[in-house]
Amino acid sequence: MSENTNTQSPDIDWNKIGFGYIRTDYNVRCYHKNGKWGEIEVSSDENISMNIAATCLHYGQESFEGLKAYRGKDGKVRLFRPDENAKRMQSTSNGILMPEMPTDLFIKMTEMVVKLNARFIPPYGNGATLYIRPLMIGVGPTVGVKPSSEFCFMIFVTPVGPYFKGGFSTGDYMITRSYDRSAPLGTGIYKVGGNYAASLKANKIAHDNGFMSEFYLDAKEKKYIDECGAANFFGIKNNTYITPKSSSILPSITNKSLMQLAEYMGLKTERRPIPEEELLTFEEAGACGTAAVISPIRKIVDLENNKEYVISKDGQPGPISRKLYEKYTAIQFGECEDPFGWTRVVEGI
Repeated sequence: MSENTNTQSPDIDWNKIGFGYIRTDYNVRCYHKNGKWGEIEVSSDENISMNIAATCLHYGQESFEGLKAYRGKDGKVRLFRPDENAKRMQSTSNGILMPEMPTDLFIKMTEMVVKLNARFIPPYGNGATLYIRPLMIGVGPTVGVKPSSEFCFMIFVTPVGPYFKGGFSTGDYMITRSYDRSAPLGTGIYKVGGNYAASLKANKIAHDNGFMSEFYLDAKEKKYIDECGAANFFGIKNNTYITPKSSSILPSITNKSLMQLAEYMGLKTERRPIPEEELLTFEEAGACGTAAVISPIRKIVDLENNKEYVISKDGQPGPISRKLYEKYTAIQFGECEDPFGWTRVVEGI
């Protein structure tokens, strides 16, 4: 099956859709057994059946990715750099001893699940997109800490609105010193669920105190900027885009792309350690990731040390952040030339 014959528009108010899970028609799956990947399976069941002793349940042997499909003004549906998601998942697989999902199979299954759920791709013009979630889990029964012998790779999709209700607007963040998302030589560079489980408590504390998200310092010395919750950090000053260099943060595809775009727009770029006190010197700053692209930062508060780093004096997104955001999203939606060849049109929709 490669097409969904149900073309009826779903009962969704695209202008009010939030960022959450909505059931769609199909997901796609592929199993790895006896050292090789099997055939692609299409399922309308949103549930998974697995052994009670599966390694994903006991030892966290799982990884996931996140990307989107965008319907453009021209009616075409585009993916944004799916090859980079495939490469990052391959890196994660090597890090936690799972089989690599080949790039061509990853992209084939991604395009297939988008086509199967074409009626859930939001129309152009309201900022909504079709979120794509590839997931790999160890499903072989194992009691004892060792890799699984069997794996399941699957992809589901769900239509989503903007990640933050306020859209492209500034927010406040809270530095946490009591919690670490990951260790310098741990799994921070891999996209595994354990990193996000480690962030849940600090994230709740941040939200309970009125902040958009928590803000992590390096786990070893608590001196350098690491990540903003589940997003990478960048700061801008002296016409330079600066982002942390760390062995414990996820290599964001959005951040990587923004750096390329910044250079294309005439900015310098630096990836280096950023001491906390340097926050005072930034003219602009933001959190970046697939879900929101850029979330501009108004201020970062260190409650434990009674410090406040105000970055946006007028509370508005900075001009460079806005220009980067507008150009980046224009490329994603096919509104302008794609000078980097980042987008991939899904044919047949």
